[in-house]
Amino acid sequence: MAQKKINSLGGLVYSTDPNFKPEQESVDEEITLLPAQQKLKVRLDKKQRAGKAVTLIEGFTGTNTDRETLGKKLKTFCGTGGAVKDGEIIVQGDNREKVLQWLQKNGYTNAKKAG
Repeated sequence: MAQKKINSLGGLVYSTDPNFKPEQESVDEEITLLPAQQKLKVRLDKKQRAGKAVTLIEGFTGTNTDRETLGKKLKTFCGTGGAVKDGEIIVQGDNREKVLQWLQKNGYTNAKKAG
C-alpha cells in the first residue's frame, strides 16, 4: 500500500480564510551552557550492543553542533570511534576514566561518573 505524501502545510490543501497563515514549526535550538554549568554523567553501557561496552556521556545542554564538536574531541582524545545521537555522546570501549579526565581538564567541573 502506498503511503500518502503530506505537503509542508501538514496536509492542508486549501483555505477560504483570506487571513490564514499556516503555522510555522518552531525549531528551537537550545543555548549551549558554559562548560562549568554542564551537568554531565559518564557511564558504561552494554545494553543492545552485542556485548560490547561503550562509554555514554549524557546531560549535555546545547546545540547539536556543539554536542557533535564535543563528541569529536572526546573520540579523538580516547583514540576510538563512536557517535553522537539521541542527545548522547557515545565513545567505544570503557573509557570512563579518560573521558572524565578530559572533561575535568577542559572546564566541565560538574562531570561525574554514574553507575
